[in-house]
Amino acid sequence: MSNFKILHKDGKARVGLLETPHGVIETPNFNPVGTQATVKAMSPKDLNEIGVQMVLANTYHLMLRPGVKVIKSFGGLHKFMGWDRPIMTDSGGFQVFSLGGGMEEGSSKVVSSKNGKVKESPRPKLNKITEEGVTFQSHLDGSTHILTPEKSMELQLHLGADLTVAFDDHEYRDDAKHLLESIERTEGWAKRSLAAFKKLDSKQLMYGVVHGGTNKKLRIRSAKFTDQNFEAIALGGIYGTKKQMYQMIDYTLPQVSENKIRHLLGIGEIEDLIEGIKRGVDMFDCVAPTRRARFGSLYVSNNQTLSIGQSKYKADKKPIDPQCSCYTCQNFSRAYLRHLYLSGEILYHELATYHNIYFVTNLVKKIRKAIISNNLPNLKL
Repeated sequence: MSNFKILHKDGKARVGLLETPHGVIETPNFNPVGTQATVKAMSPKDLNEIGVQMVLANTYHLMLRPGVKVIKSFGGLHKFMGWDRPIMTDSGGFQVFSLGGGMEEGSSKVVSSKNGKVKESPRPKLNKITEEGVTFQSHLDGSTHILTPEKSMELQLHLGADLTVAFDDHEYRDDAKHLLESIERTEGWAKRSLAAFKKLDSKQLMYGVVHGGTNKKLRIRSAKFTDQNFEAIALGGIYGTKKQMYQMIDYTLPQVSENKIRHLLGIGEIEDLIEGIKRGVDMFDCVAPTRRARFGSLYVSNNQTLSIGQSKYKADKKPIDPQCSCYTCQNFSRAYLRHLYLSGEILYHELATYHNIYFVTNLVKKIRKAIISNNLPNLKL
């Protein structure tokens, strides 16, 4: 069983150590997402050089391709993907709701990160949601599958991840009626996940997930339930503005035990990392660094990004970020990165992704040092 120990606090921000079967993780920590058992454009060697401590892989995608049976035959994800540090898997719950069988009109609110305005997002079209689980269609070939709490736990056990997540419901609608139904379903599935976990005699650490949308009362209820039943706390499903997300963190964390690790699921933009850590979050995962890189958006200091495809960088001899010490910034110019990007060269994806992951990883390392020195409010980005 993994163990978490808090070493130092600066306000609500914490520095700690999480022991896992594949090594100790220093927190706060950002985990790049390796959806298909790979962080896009990065080799395990690259990730080790950067100092990445853990990656997150996706149960839903891996159960469909190549199949958990194949991965199990290699001895689990670590050997299959050549990564000897900790791995976290999610339950697959979010993907069966977001990818199962296409999309239909009529649902929920998601946030625009630029202006905070609420936009309508279609709700996933699912074959069937019952108390038993979710029957869904593969986004790859339309084949029908069922995912239950017991199945999710079994799959995550066979994948061999160090950290796992209980199967949960992802209600997109933010009205109290539907959120309450979702909370009740998540609580039932959480109990079954725990029972399956114990039956499988797993040595992994399992997160329970706090839900409730932007409803303060339901968030607090879900947080108390999760704290009573799980050794690790994950915050999920905050489909609202950034301000609402920070409010939900503020409502949630006082309801959970101080000595339990706290993970903000699917969040990893620079501003959100800083605000989350200040509020007491320990772990994050997000596709933002890799996705931004693929579309030409690169991190630079002072909480900014640059769009490398812009014409003003055509002959720019400066590195992406003059203050960055990554391999890309130490060896290549903005002009060269722009040329690779516009030419569709594969090397662009490697160099740009390397920089973005390094940038976020190094930033969180700076934040850890600032917490230890009681200087977090004065940290320069």
